[in-house]
Amino acid sequence: MFDVITNPQLATDSTPEAAATQLNRLQFQNHQRRIAGMRELEYINLSAKYADALEELELSVFSTINPTDLYDAAELTQLAMTFPQGNFVVLDGDRPIGMGLGILMDFDFEHTQHALSDIGGVEHHDPSAPWYYGTDISVYPEYRGRGIGRQLYELRKDCVRRLDKAGIVAGGVLPGYADHIDAMSAQEYIDKVVAGELRDPTLTFQLENGFEARGVIENYLDDPSVGNNSVLIVWENPNHNP
Repeated sequence: MFDVITNPQLATDSTPEAAATQLNRLQFQNHQRRIAGMRELEYINLSAKYADALEELELSVFSTINPTDLYDAAELTQLAMTFPQGNFVVLDGDRPIGMGLGILMDFDFEHTQHALSDIGGVEHHDPSAPWYYGTDISVYPEYRGRGIGRQLYELRKDCVRRLDKAGIVAGGVLPGYADHIDAMSAQEYIDKVVAGELRDPTLTFQLENGFEARGVIENYLDDPSVGNNSVLIVWENPNHNP
């Protein structure tokens, strides 16, 4: 019996083939965790019941970012009611320890400079739009290294494939740039990470998961530690049928 995904939407929104692949992958990962003596993690669709705990999670993970640029419980509740099938929560028991969030929108690739606050709200979600815009991936530090972030990206990609969307776009944070901000520009830092000369905890991981870095986004969010900079990342759905 598969008990990894218990929210019906997460299982039933897939094609049978995609659902089987997703479940088999998660079942294997949880089997490996049981061998290692770790408690089994559960991946579910976003639910309003966890809104307060998820607000706390995001504030903890992104402590250098102005809270006004992050989700609050009311916004998470609204997102859960609007687009649950495209948003995911990771549970350890009944405790949320990770999440991957996003909305659907028509992204303007001719004018890529934008602020998260301009387009990240639930009011910008358009079910008919071609792009999944990733607004958040958060995992508590003590749970990192267990493949949670990778699985959240895979769940996003599965959602994009099921809905036949063009791909995923996001403004990726650059936590490692804080150590180099006095030595180089954000674009120079991004170029060095892409070239493999530097390693960024977030961007390097995104590149390893099939994303492309398409330049710096200035004044994306209020985070003085990185000069308010972000990086535009894009994953194109190879199976998209325009």
